[in-house]
Amino acid sequence: MKREKKLWIAFALVMTISFAVLGYYGYEIYQQAPPIPKQIVSDSGKLIFSEDEIKDGQNVWQSIGGQEVGSIWGHGAYVAPDWTADWLHREAMFILNKYSKEDFGKEFNDLDKEKQAALKIRLQKDLRTNRYDENSQTLTISENRVAAIQYLSEYYQGLFTNDPKFDKLRGDYAIPKNSIKDEARMHKMNAFFFWATWATVTQRPDSDISYTHNWPSDELVGNNATKELLAWSGVSIILLIFSIGILVFYHAKSGEEEEFPLPTKDPIINQGMTPSMHLIKKYFWVVSLLMILQMALGIITAHYGVEGNGLYGIPIDQILPYAVTRTWHTQLAIFWIATAWLATGLYIAPAVSGKDPKFQCFGVNFLFIALLIIVLGSMVGQWFGVMQKLNLVQNFWFGHQGYEYVDLGRFWQIFLLVGLFLWLALMIRPLIPILKKKTEEKNLIILFLISCTAIAMFYGAGLMWGRQTNLAIAEYWRWWVVHLWVEGFFEVFATVVIAFLFVRLGLLKTKTATLNVLFATIIFMSGGILGTFHHLYFSGTPTAIMALGASFSALEVVPLTLIGFEAYQNYKLSKSTQWIIDYKWPIYFMIAVAFWNFLGAGVFGFIINPPIALYYVQGLNTTPLHAHTALFGVYGMLGIGLMLFVLRSLYRHITWNEKLLKITFWSLNIGLFLMAVLSLLPIGIWQAIESIDHGMWYARSSELMQQPTMITLKWMRAIGDSIFGIGIITTVWFVFDLTLKNKRK
Repeated sequence: MKREKKLWIAFALVMTISFAVLGYYGYEIYQQAPPIPKQIVSDSGKLIFSEDEIKDGQNVWQSIGGQEVGSIWGHGAYVAPDWTADWLHREAMFILNKYSKEDFGKEFNDLDKEKQAALKIRLQKDLRTNRYDENSQTLTISENRVAAIQYLSEYYQGLFTNDPKFDKLRGDYAIPKNSIKDEARMHKMNAFFFWATWATVTQRPDSDISYTHNWPSDELVGNNATKELLAWSGVSIILLIFSIGILVFYHAKSGEEEEFPLPTKDPIINQGMTPSMHLIKKYFWVVSLLMILQMALGIITAHYGVEGNGLYGIPIDQILPYAVTRTWHTQLAIFWIATAWLATGLYIAPAVSGKDPKFQCFGVNFLFIALLIIVLGSMVGQWFGVMQKLNLVQNFWFGHQGYEYVDLGRFWQIFLLVGLFLWLALMIRPLIPILKKKTEEKNLIILFLISCTAIAMFYGAGLMWGRQTNLAIAEYWRWWVVHLWVEGFFEVFATVVIAFLFVRLGLLKTKTATLNVLFATIIFMSGGILGTFHHLYFSGTPTAIMALGASFSALEVVPLTLIGFEAYQNYKLSKSTQWIIDYKWPIYFMIAVAFWNFLGAGVFGFIINPPIALYYVQGLNTTPLHAHTALFGVYGMLGIGLMLFVLRSLYRHITWNEKLLKITFWSLNIGLFLMAVLSLLPIGIWQAIESIDHGMWYARSSELMQQPTMITLKWMRAIGDSIFGIGIITTVWFVFDLTLKNKRK
């Protein structure tokens, strides 16, 4: 059997088995998600919260920004607290002080250790015992918890409305006054906060761990790391080392690729240009504008970490609150990167076939307008949602869904999905004539179309949750989009596109490219699909999710250990012939992708990957450390690199401003590195230490995050951000400078 056929079989098996397992355990999540009671009552039978209030409360939380204002179960933003960790610790201290005053006439912290230990055991029995009745779907709680709920409801109402006692704390948390304007809404959000917190401490039936696997850590309530966390962390590290050994052996056994004569001149220079290929230019103009806007929003969002109620004394939080700027900042990152990649695909499809099918130009223009409407429309809707100008149903459809990276309203999600299928049609139609022929490129084109189809289809996972779906289930589907769509199939698409470009340049044999892409896809997806579960360790899922997530996500790191070979090969290509100097900077961006794949996705990703590590650092600044260096470092750099490849062809007779590109390349890379190591990394390490010593509640508290040294570390980010900003500005300058030069010519 030919090697290529073996790889296709392996690819089919990996995809089939992995998705079967992903689906099966998704079903288990549905069955074992923390139950939402029909009613929560006190021991005396008094109704505290109803099911509708909990579900509506989830929608209220989403309407103010959801995961863009603090976090729940560790997923979300980092300036405000994790509300479950915060509620849990405050509830514990309230009840302990109540016990202490009733029994000893003094505060809990004034007791000796023996008495404190006795009261903690009493507290843990109250909080950890599961008193949910499946038959009646009723949760019964003690009178002490009822008193704690009353106290905390008043506390959060003061925080989210306009109580002047909370002015400083609102500033620390970057929460504007009157974020919630309605008392009924506030009551409902408190119901949701209580339910989400109840799941973090209440033991599953017939188990001694909570629904969220004892997350967040807090020794007062008995939320401590379990033996399963340690065991599966060990398994993941052993698997990583073992798999690296196998891959290194395979790489050594395969040997160097045989040399072949390279073209003496650029093969693309005389390639014909179809009308639709010329239309791609405007996509890159939009990419450039979105990059600038995203950078500006990033500056404002980062500044909210040191001045939570404005920008250098200007109270912009009343018209542009943190929840809005952070939403737009993260969403625009996805939009501009995806647009750069989709535009590259629209260029490649007719470039391969050599001609446009009927209405291709119309389709490219129509898609462009549709994307503009989606970007602007969703942003306007999110602003209206966060500013509380929509009811809860309107907010779900047109406003802010409150789930990080998929914040746009359901209407805009559907609109975007339709746009992606239109893009898929524009990709397939030019390639149909090529697929009918027996050409050497056929298998590579099939891989290309598989990745395009996956990009269109898997965004649809974002439609699988409803307005009031259990948070544990919504998180399962959200990570299908964030992990599988963004980190998975876009990665495959990028691998195929890069191979295509190198084949077109005559730098890589078609057969070699096909085999390399197939092998890389198998290696990546074998860990990547089930690796989705590593985001769900503490999201109300069963232990099996942790076992699978820890084991398979470790495999995602394996191919990154050999990324240096890829970087070296790309560097060699940049020096291989005289004409390739025209592609120096696009290739250098591919080298940067390899570097950040290793550091951002590999090193910084694995820091937060083993369950025992993530138990203490989920929701700390170690997460944005990985997110920034992987999302921009890998996908952003790749988006810019692909854009430059296409622009090289579109403006093939224009002399490039090499100095400007040099500034761009080094500013982006140095700025991103300094942003990571001067600010995000030290803050994350400090928080991790405090989380281990005191608990998650303290690692996210204003007491820690507003310390003078911590504020200094936040300001240190400005050094890297400023250099990085220069790179963004010069990128945009370069793109529009090309356009102006072309017009003059």
